Amino acid sequence: MSLTVDDHEFLTLLGPSGCGKSTVLRLIAGLEQPTRGQVLIGDRDVTNLRPGDRNIAMVFQSYALYPHLSVYDNLRSGLRLKHVPEAEIKQRVAHAAESLDLGGLMDRKPGQLSGGRAAAGRLGRALVRQSDIFLLDEPLSNLDALLRERVRAELKQLFDAQQVPVVYVTHDQTEAMTLSSKVAVLNQGLVHQLAPPHEIYNNPANRFVAGFVGSPQMNLVTVPCDARSAIVGNFRIPLPLQGGSAPRQIVMGVRPENVRLAADGDQQVIQGRVFLVENLGMHNLVSVEVLSDRARSNRPIVGTARPEQIGSQVDETVVLRALLPPDRNWQNQTLNLALPAENLHWFDVETGDAVFSRRREAVVR
Repeated sequence: MSLTVDDHEFLTLLGPSGCGKSTVLRLIAGLEQPTRGQVLIGDRDVTNLRPGDRNIAMVFQSYALYPHLSVYDNLRSGLRLKHVPEAEIKQRVAHAAESLDLGGLMDRKPGQLSGGRAAAGRLGRALVRQSDIFLLDEPLSNLDALLRERVRAELKQLFDAQQVPVVYVTHDQTEAMTLSSKVAVLNQGLVHQLAPPHEIYNNPANRFVAGFVGSPQMNLVTVPCDARSAIVGNFRIPLPLQGGSAPRQIVMGVRPENVRLAADGDQQVIQGRVFLVENLGMHNLVSVEVLSDRARSNRPIVGTARPEQIGSQVDETVVLRALLPPDRNWQNQTLNLALPAENLHWFDVETGDAVFSRRREAVVR
């Protein structure tokens, strides 16, 4: 892979466990050696430099705070090893403590801190370094959901004010979407798409990106085609062809939030029966079996296939999930659902690549 992170840029490496995110971070840090290629920081080739000579700051997933030292001593420990003058140490520590709201906790030991404040302590020790680049390896993964949301907001404000590049590793798409100026979606060591978060979400480069990014997951169904349309159950959805004819089969993708109740004037409408309702609070996630004369008697297990599963087997029973208002009882209802053309995604059955793509900024490598 080849990646460039500019000044002021917050790049997130996003992907499932084992895809290579942390390995990339460790290569930048110097904790792993590349078999080939270069690691450049600014105009320096640091490929063969020791980690301590790269002027990087890294925040690990574990707390990595010295349990016998106070918060103040933890924050200044790295600076003392570099023989930074004591007056400058106090200035840097005071600035980091103010930024992270640690001012009243400087005399406490790590064991006396809440999870959020311990995470802030790890970040503070990195901030005082005034490094050329910040590397963060899933720093919020040990926090509960509510605390993660609060610390995430603090992180965004903190790094918006920084002048240096940030490389952040996570498998949490919410963190990637909210924090990043650019996201690299990885799988099996390859970058599947490199783009701003809105581009990743709205115009996925392939089936893997479409299925991995988004919650609830995008509907992905393999359907047959005729000359100009995809055949979804008993209904035809026109394909945005630009000359030529349609393939024999195609993967149609649509996010549950883009499937809505049909209204007068909607052109692309399907009909189906609700067989499962999941209450998500603000919405109900309803699973709808699209009416089809070809449907098998045994309904499939609800949910879309894993995004890396690319095959040519047509989904004879088409199930689509939709986010609908919670003010009605949707169970066993027959619904007319609109599939707006601008919200449909199409993928090649064999390669998984997007076809009829509207992407402008996406980069696939």
